[in-house]
Amino acid sequence: MKVIVNRETLLKPLQQVAGVVEKRQTLPVLSNVLLNIDSNQLSITGTDLEVELVGRIALENAESGEVTVPARKLMDICREIPEGAEIELSLKDQRLTIKSGRFRSALSTLPASDFPSVDISASEVTLTLDSKAFKRLIDRTGFAMAQQDVRYFLNGMLVEMAEEHIRCVATDGHRLAMSSLKHDTQCEGVQQVIVPRKGVQELQRLLNELDGDVQITIGANHLRAESDDFTFTTKLVDGRFPDYDRVVPKNGNKTVIADRLELRQALSRTAILSNEKFRGIRVNLSSGVLQLSANNPEQEEAEESVVVDYEGEALEVGFNVVYLQDVLGVLQGEKVKLTLADSNSSALLEEMQDDDSVYVVMPMKL
Repeated sequence: MKVIVNRETLLKPLQQVAGVVEKRQTLPVLSNVLLNIDSNQLSITGTDLEVELVGRIALENAESGEVTVPARKLMDICREIPEGAEIELSLKDQRLTIKSGRFRSALSTLPASDFPSVDISASEVTLTLDSKAFKRLIDRTGFAMAQQDVRYFLNGMLVEMAEEHIRCVATDGHRLAMSSLKHDTQCEGVQQVIVPRKGVQELQRLLNELDGDVQITIGANHLRAESDDFTFTTKLVDGRFPDYDRVVPKNGNKTVIADRLELRQALSRTAILSNEKFRGIRVNLSSGVLQLSANNPEQEEAEESVVVDYEGEALEVGFNVVYLQDVLGVLQGEKVKLTLADSNSSALLEEMQDDDSVYVVMPMKL
């Protein structure tokens, strides 16, 4: 096995793949990446048994072979080599030699035969999506996933495919984020899968680097995203996601239109003096004005009024300010629409311009 490759050409996929590799592993080989050279193509594979990422580089005059090497060490060495330099990788006596200019190093290796692959089931649905459109779906919903919840199916994101749309939904039981993309999926009926939290985060990171289309394949126990340079595979969560449609409030009769940036900045200022543990903020709604107030156990307090478009009854309701900030952070329109019913009902947040995303935030007692 021998190859000469440009530093930047090698480093980009190596950094992506190394991100999948966990720092602390029970199996030593899982701290490694698999390097495989075949037909003048270098494949770099990393996995933690739940998620697998393969990056590919086209080569010239490369000698075939495969081996696994420590991911972090290889990446750190390549990072420190000067920009634009050529890097030579060669395998001899089960050690990978790395040369560039006057620099030379040798890394320990483990056999490629020891490297595991993520088991995948037969493909059931395959479709091609614009990578930026797919990333937007994930960006607009991923923040609402639960973290280490005993209801393990909430520690991930629902991906739903119906005949004319693909939809992502995430909830932690206190809030819900849902975003849809109109697309002819040629799906029969509705298909739902739950992608685990790490799978969502790695996919998000990968899509950030991609342009053009990405092919999405879903099987009974895996989701795969494939482009010209990468193949990403994640296992799915075996569980039943809650019926999200029942969570979306339908009885809201108080509609508030606010400037998104102005409201977001007011929340940020007021939140500084909220209780650090509970993060509660009080919202007082009256004709034309939304008043925010917060206090903490040190008897400190903050309040601010935001001019809004609202005519109706006065209302007082409490929310976790972080949940409101998260929603206003992913929305992009100038105006945000807030729909409320009473102090015990969830709030519904939407963009004025786009109706493809909806957000539900439960109230809290203050």
